[in-house]
Amino acid sequence: MSTYVYGIVRASHPSLREDLDGIGDPPRPVRVLREGELAAIVSDAPDQLRPKRRDLLAHQRVLAEAGAGGVVLPMRFGSASPDDDTVTTVLAERAEPFLERLRALDGTAEYNIKANHDEEAVLRLIMADHDDIRSLAEANREAGGGTQEQKIRLGEMITAAVQAREATDAELLRQTLEPRAKAVSSGPQSTGWLANLSFLVGSDSAEQFLAAVEDCRQEHPHLELRVNGPLPPYSFVDTPASQQAEGGTAEAFGAATPQPTNR
Repeated sequence: MSTYVYGIVRASHPSLREDLDGIGDPPRPVRVLREGELAAIVSDAPDQLRPKRRDLLAHQRVLAEAGAGGVVLPMRFGSASPDDDTVTTVLAERAEPFLERLRALDGTAEYNIKANHDEEAVLRLIMADHDDIRSLAEANREAGGGTQEQKIRLGEMITAAVQAREATDAELLRQTLEPRAKAVSSGPQSTGWLANLSFLVGSDSAEQFLAAVEDCRQEHPHLELRVNGPLPPYSFVDTPASQQAEGGTAEAFGAATPQPTNR
């Protein structure tokens, strides 16, 4: 049976609860494999692992439990190794890169910020800022809606202005919050979000960071901001496994090598 890897910690990391369960149905008991100065939080892996909500939550729960006791290098959902011996071999062979990342991430957490537009509010801003769009909209209205060509032209102009505003607001959000974080990472874009940014924030500055998010929300009411955190620093652990999309088949843990993150 293969070994599922949740994360990597120092060997001196506080012990986890003995009754902590991980992924699988029935849930597999979580255990710790130690090798030198490092340890891997693992469990047996199911024969067929799928991104079911139950298992995704179990993965997060194990990392949250580990993170409460100190810094942890989280693996993405689906990270597995052929067996326990492969895991401990990787810990021994790549001890220094793992220890470097543990030192760099000590006392930090990830905060993910997703942003989109309040459609009515941003449309009002566009009308106020673009004389040509406002003039065409008024002309169409006075003409009872305008011709089909005029309607299409207005729609194209508004779409272009919204896209430009999305890019501007994404950069505004980054520039506003980046000085209050140790690092920033851009996540994959998805429908409905104009920005998907993860910030590495020190525990001693988390309140100031969240206050800056709230200030941004108040100063720019056309922006809708969703904050998720504190989280394990997923976006700041560069391994092949961490770069796999959740729900895909992650590369074996034995192929993962952490790299310094300077984003």
